Amino acid sequence: MDLGTNHTLRRLVKTGIASALNWSGTDRLLDGPDLLIRRPVVLCYHRTVEDFAAGASQSLPSMLTSRAMLERHLDCLGRRFDFVSLDDLGAWLEGKKHFARSAAAVTFDDGYADFYHHAFPLLQRKGIPAAVFVPTDLAGTSALQIHDRLFLLLARAFERWGYRSAVGFVRSYLDRGKPAAYAQRIGFDEWTPPNAVSSLLGSLPQDEVHRLIETLETEIEIGPEAWNAHRALTWEMIVAMHRAGVTVGSHTKTHVELTNEKPQTILDEIQGSRSELERRLGTEVTHIAYPDGQFNAAVVQAAAACGYRFGYTTCRHRDARHPLLTIPRILLWENSCLDARGDFSPAIFKCLVRGLFPFTDNCLRDHRRTNGNGFDL
Repeated sequence: MDLGTNHTLRRLVKTGIASALNWSGTDRLLDGPDLLIRRPVVLCYHRTVEDFAAGASQSLPSMLTSRAMLERHLDCLGRRFDFVSLDDLGAWLEGKKHFARSAAAVTFDDGYADFYHHAFPLLQRKGIPAAVFVPTDLAGTSALQIHDRLFLLLARAFERWGYRSAVGFVRSYLDRGKPAAYAQRIGFDEWTPPNAVSSLLGSLPQDEVHRLIETLETEIEIGPEAWNAHRALTWEMIVAMHRAGVTVGSHTKTHVELTNEKPQTILDEIQGSRSELERRLGTEVTHIAYPDGQFNAAVVQAAAACGYRFGYTTCRHRDARHPLLTIPRILLWENSCLDARGDFSPAIFKCLVRGLFPFTDNCLRDHRRTNGNGFDL
């Protein structure tokens, strides 16, 4: 089955399940129990753009949500949930606060400038609290995030070298590390630039990824238009949004996949990021989102040791010893809630928020895996 067929079938299945629940009225039974079972509803977005199609031509599509689609999501969620800040959500999880209705929080990862230009004005207009997680070493610079840089180079490598050569290059680097389980499942005919980026970042230490990037850059150049499209927030933007009520949290210093790194690197990334945010904002920083949602016991223990009280992932796996440092989020983007016709489906959105599509929450990461970093697991 090719990838296009697979995506079409998944969209048909999602449409069928959501429609059946909607027509039967069963979905109305799902409108109340979250507070009782204490499962937080936290949405996770990355970039917000004016035009999805234009943005997807030079970015990882699954990181993009148009401003119009974001507004549809927020309007749909607001009919059944009260929007709350991460601080209030944390207080509720600690048993220090009560909500009259189900509560939901909205977060944005990676600290792109388009959050300030497109999402922030929309959230302000609607009076919705939000949080942004910032890689502090990239804020205020023109540097590309490592996943954007790798995607742009690999996309051009697939075009220029041809499929077989590009896949051979990717697999040769994967074999130098410990390929994650999901990467090992990708068949030879199933490789794409997006899943190559995810596999490489999930399997290799950041130093090794930088060496791979440098190798690619000896043959491939990234044009200036791509650099401009992926600008990071400036510190002036971050401070202004913080003063306007946006929660600013850590996303490490360099957006490193922490589970691939050694103990000192983990501590330096998460402690250094927190210190820099607190110095710039003049307030305590207690929230961290793990890059790519990746964590293991060592990462969670390091976050606790550095003083974070709340940590956010992108799957349902939790650390039983630190549940507040492994709070699950629902990852959404432009096409997450499209039906079989390609239209936004409120019914599919509701099912995603309620976690009714098991295949969309099929996390294949091994959160117990370590790289021999010495932490007690």
